Amino acid sequence: MAAKPPAGDPVQDAPQVAPPKHAAAGLPAIGHTLKIAQEQMGLVRATRTLLKVNQKDGFDCPGCAWPEGDKRHTAEFCENGAKAVAEEATLRRVTPEFFAAHPLADLATRSGYWLGQQGRITEPMYLPEGGDRYEAVSWERAFAIIAEELRALGSPDEALFYTSGRTSNEAAFLFQLFAREFGTNNLPDCSNMCHESSGSALTETIGVGKGSVSLEDLHQADLIIVAGQNPGTNHPRMLSALEQAKSAGAKIISVNPLPEAGMERFKNPQTPLGMLKGTALNDLFLQIRIGGDQALFRLLNKLVLEAGATDEAFIREHTHGYEQFAATAKEADWDETLKATGLTRPEIERALAMILASRRTIVCWAMGLTQHKHSVATIREVVNLLLLRGDIGRPGAGVCPVRGHSNVQGDRTMGIFERPAPAFLDALDREFRITSPRQHGFDVVRSIQALRDGEAKVFFAMGGNFVGATPDTEVTEAAIRRARLTVHVSTKLNRSHAVTGRRALILPTLGRTDKDVQAGGKQFVTVEDSMGMVHASRGNLAPASPHLLSEPAIVARMARAVLGEASRTPWEEFEKDYGTIRERISRVVPGFEDFNARVARPGGFQLPHAPRDERRFPTKTGKANFTAAPVEYPKIPEGRLLLQTLRSHDQYNTTIYGLDDRYRGITGGRRVVMVNPEDAAELGLADGSYTDLVSEWKDDVERRAPGFRVVHYPTARGCAAAYYPETNVLVPLDSTADTSNTPASKSVVVRFEPA
Repeated sequence: MAAKPPAGDPVQDAPQVAPPKHAAAGLPAIGHTLKIAQEQMGLVRATRTLLKVNQKDGFDCPGCAWPEGDKRHTAEFCENGAKAVAEEATLRRVTPEFFAAHPLADLATRSGYWLGQQGRITEPMYLPEGGDRYEAVSWERAFAIIAEELRALGSPDEALFYTSGRTSNEAAFLFQLFAREFGTNNLPDCSNMCHESSGSALTETIGVGKGSVSLEDLHQADLIIVAGQNPGTNHPRMLSALEQAKSAGAKIISVNPLPEAGMERFKNPQTPLGMLKGTALNDLFLQIRIGGDQALFRLLNKLVLEAGATDEAFIREHTHGYEQFAATAKEADWDETLKATGLTRPEIERALAMILASRRTIVCWAMGLTQHKHSVATIREVVNLLLLRGDIGRPGAGVCPVRGHSNVQGDRTMGIFERPAPAFLDALDREFRITSPRQHGFDVVRSIQALRDGEAKVFFAMGGNFVGATPDTEVTEAAIRRARLTVHVSTKLNRSHAVTGRRALILPTLGRTDKDVQAGGKQFVTVEDSMGMVHASRGNLAPASPHLLSEPAIVARMARAVLGEASRTPWEEFEKDYGTIRERISRVVPGFEDFNARVARPGGFQLPHAPRDERRFPTKTGKANFTAAPVEYPKIPEGRLLLQTLRSHDQYNTTIYGLDDRYRGITGGRRVVMVNPEDAAELGLADGSYTDLVSEWKDDVERRAPGFRVVHYPTARGCAAAYYPETNVLVPLDSTADTSNTPASKSVVVRFEPA
């Protein structure tokens, strides 16, 4: 039984860097995975728990949102999934005695890795105004404190209700219902920082802000373009889907500033041949300069038009705006595109030949496309390519934004959105006899600004690590500290618990792996994966403490404390039986009709998607919209590089599982910056030397990340890469994507100064 957390804080140690390598990536052998899990759970507990991950009668992995097929493997998880489960199902505990021994000032000096390794929080904790450490508090007192602060606000819009993607459909629906009954649309969520650009672009162009493909579509595609995404680290189970597609004859183009191990060679441990030989997934690797994707797709669109390789019937019957788009696309310039992308003419011509040879094309993307100033325009340009070829509403073709966090898509479906559709609010009001506010609320960036400027006074987070995930770290932390009350519903410690308002609460909750028994009996929750499948999730472990409440129970009890007898919503009934929540969802959210019966079927059900299912496009024009926008790409001043923040292989979002990035040859630390050797030579950055990273932005504020080790690495010329959250400090709060307001974390101009 390995229940003792690490005593020190080794994340500050100097990283060790081997020569850059790109070892074959793959789902780990079961023995290796169990070894990882055993460190936190013990062998027997680990084995029993992992065999329930992503199974039809088990629980949904708390990691990524990649879907499962109808036929499940016995070990239906990846290495990072096993780590996520181990972190949640750990035997380590954070008790009131821990908080007594670690005042807030001490917690604030600890790394995110150390905090996460301490274990599950066992009791509600309270930091009183002027106090120096958290102390145990009863649930009744905790809810009374929240009610006291919320009722004292001058306006409901002075409260912020943040949601992490891990929150279940049931909890998310109750959370947004409470916020709107309280009187605000201030419902920022983690989507604001990742795929908001995707939703903005897709809603405008095809009428639905979600991907249009299923897992089966990937297996049927002729061509899959993976742009701005690293499946090997961020969505490892996607590699097996790509392998299956490739075995059926698909070609794969990878568009990325860094070569990634998973796309170069994937060793699938679930087949003997896969383990022995592996599969080279890339047919073409386009090592693009950061932010050059819009220019690339614009030129490809011009070349498709010149080749006369368009689906004229689809364009005529199902699209709008073709003439203006075509006129703009024909102006694309080869020289400008080569400058923007760093690619060669033969590379682009080869990509074009693969597109023209394909009858069914899917484009997948992630943060590499969504976190730039021109991200929405970039994704619109991707859609233009698919519309030209008629690749929406056809089997084996479509758009595939790959969502990062389990149920981040479901939370948005449930109404977690600061700019809700009027039809959704109308349905909510009819069902619950309330009057929801119609004024748009604050997204993540606007929430930080509101806290900074004194417009918001209470911050409530349903999961996540807001301080660790958000940009401009010093500005964000100062803003949070101005709040009157901060509340975090959490399973484990993270940086956000050490950066608080004048008063603070930590409310410990059940995890995905935990049994959830309420007055109405054993409960389950539901989640929606990245491709619109909704299914049940049932934990199988005894809760980490008898003092934990489920997320639906926390929302229901808070609502009763805050809204009191004036609320006609049956909060107590919802806490007892989650089936009653699903019944209400079925009457409010389209696609969830007969929710309880449909989700009872093994594997769940797929939500409707009009462009995919009917080639019907619910846009303002009633058709799929071609768009035209000026080509943009980052301009890099001389002596500077363009930095993208990214994950190591040993982390998921802001959760750090370990200090290694074995696919990139980095071990024992995280403060490294990867620089192309030719750029490093021009800048005088020796391999292994130490440097401070200083970002440059139009406000002239110095943002500095000190003490990074230089790693000579084959990035695209003019580009650099480093891990977040350590480099979030470099991302200006006001540097965001047009339309979506997503932080531009993938295009940060930096200079290097001696450490």
